[in-house]
Amino acid sequence: MNMRTLLTTSAVALLLAATSPSLAQTSITGGSGGSAAAGGTSASTVGTGGTSTSATGRTGSSIAAGGSAAAASGKTQTGVNMNKGNGPVLNSNARAQAHDGGTFSRSHTRTKVKAGEEVGSTTKTMSHVPGSKPTMSRTTTTAR
Repeated sequence: MNMRTLLTTSAVALLLAATSPSLAQTSITGGSGGSAAAGGTSASTVGTGGTSTSATGRTGSSIAAGGSAAAASGKTQTGVNMNKGNGPVLNSNARAQAHDGGTFSRSHTRTKVKAGEEVGSTTKTMSHVPGSKPTMSRTTTTAR
């Protein structure tokens, strides 16, 4: 093997190494949450998720959600649903509400995890006391 062949072989190997993608572990996390309160009522929800892809291309995902509601002398309702969507998608839906006469507070959080791609979450809250304007908010996060 002469010097010229050795340099050509080394140059080709270096070029291939520079153009081939290197696999690295990647992780994506995100979530949202919020609460509303009016009079003697309050409601809160939260949703969070994550997805990670290893250097070898294996993907794992997780999702969690929760909610709580309280009323001094009224009714409360909370609920959390989680399901695996189409393909590698996880969804969660958390709701909480409290009513005390015409006064109420509500919170709703939806979270979606697309394995290895994206985590998105939206929280909407609303509270109202009769005779006044409702208070509303919306928080949205997306991580890629």
